[in-house]
Amino acid sequence: MKKVMGLFLTTILAVGLLAGCGESKNGNAGEKKLVMATSADYAPFEYIESDKSDEIIGFDVDLAKAITGKLGYEIEVKDMDFGGLVQSLKSGQADFVLAGMTPTEKRKKNVDFSDIYYTAQHMIISKKESGIETVEDLEGKTVGVQLGSIQEGKAEEINKTVAIKVENRNRIPELIQELKAGRFDAIIIEDTVAKGYLNKEADLTNFTLSDDPEEAGSAIAFPKDSDLTEKFNQELKKMKENGELQELIVKWFGGEN
Repeated sequence: MKKVMGLFLTTILAVGLLAGCGESKNGNAGEKKLVMATSADYAPFEYIESDKSDEIIGFDVDLAKAITGKLGYEIEVKDMDFGGLVQSLKSGQADFVLAGMTPTEKRKKNVDFSDIYYTAQHMIISKKESGIETVEDLEGKTVGVQLGSIQEGKAEEINKTVAIKVENRNRIPELIQELKAGRFDAIIIEDTVAKGYLNKEADLTNFTLSDDPEEAGSAIAFPKDSDLTEKFNQELKKMKENGELQELIVKWFGGEN
């Protein structure tokens, strides 16, 4: 009976020790899975081909899988509105955010960022018959932007010199829908994302905003003081040096960055 009881206690102890080797916050030792938060409305960075499956795919997803795989982690991708991504890190709902996010000074107060992994420009899209060809042509117009995005800040900058009405929506497809319906005169989105819509919508036109190089680019966001930041940066550097990152850029964007 003593042997049986001893074996029972040993088993319980072993189970307890194994249970202590599960996930831990911010990628600390012993964690097997990391949660990536994103906003899956931003093709080709992250999106869902609903006619094929419910899986989130895209450049950011492939990049996340490559880095986490090299670090020995599994990954779970969670879709949410862009405006809630930073809060998901602060509240512990996610370990990192990959969503074409620009590391602005305002965001840096709440989260840490990796090195830049991709650069793009901001594009203003309108209907061809709108006559909107310059920023000055936006005078008195309604301009749509994604809530919480860098483009929202760009619209507010424009509003300081050219009087516009700025409205926001949670998702990029909503902006396109509002533009086509005539409720927005123009919208501002990233050029890489805009290309996909411009290729499909023959009645839309565009021009590119001049940008501050210091504000351009996408980076991976982490909770403050996460040890994942340096780990991801190391792998990101290797991918830049060995050409893996460029391969992903060509796969999803079809050219040089």
